[in-house]
Amino acid sequence: MYRALPDEEFPVPAVDVSQIDPKYWRQEVPYPTSEKAGTVVVDTANRFLYHVHDDGTAMRYGIGIGRQGFEWSGRAHVAYKREWPVWTPPAEMIARQPELERWRHGQPPGLDNPLGARSLYIHKGNTDTLYRLHGTGEVWSIGQAVSSGCVRLLHQDVIDLAKRVRDGSPILVA
Repeated sequence: MYRALPDEEFPVPAVDVSQIDPKYWRQEVPYPTSEKAGTVVVDTANRFLYHVHDDGTAMRYGIGIGRQGFEWSGRAHVAYKREWPVWTPPAEMIARQPELERWRHGQPPGLDNPLGARSLYIHKGNTDTLYRLHGTGEVWSIGQAVSSGCVRLLHQDVIDLAKRVRDGSPILVA
């Protein structure tokens, strides 16, 4: 499941699974919940993302989350998804990290782009939260609180998740 993906627009290398705790490997798990099928549940405390199925199970993914001061929680929805998206850092991020100024008008897609292979855009009502579920090649970050608030998944996992999640799907971050 973490093999190389040479047919992607930007070929994705295989994941060195020795760099990640096996508990964070993608797997279907029992998941009794009152959330409806199709809901995305982000368990920030345990660093898991669940995509709820209708049979008491869910697909579980290991994730990286926002570092201290960049956490968020609540209910929203996945407004839309993009393959190999352009990344534009928010002005607040550029202020904190001036070296990002060169990407003020967008960083082209690719393996070095912080959004990676796919991005799912989180909105609350009609408002973009500026938070994303997105890919990363930084295997070490899975299971860690290191991002600027976004939820990171391995490229292979975000590709899998993007195939499963429908636009408009609810998301609960707790």
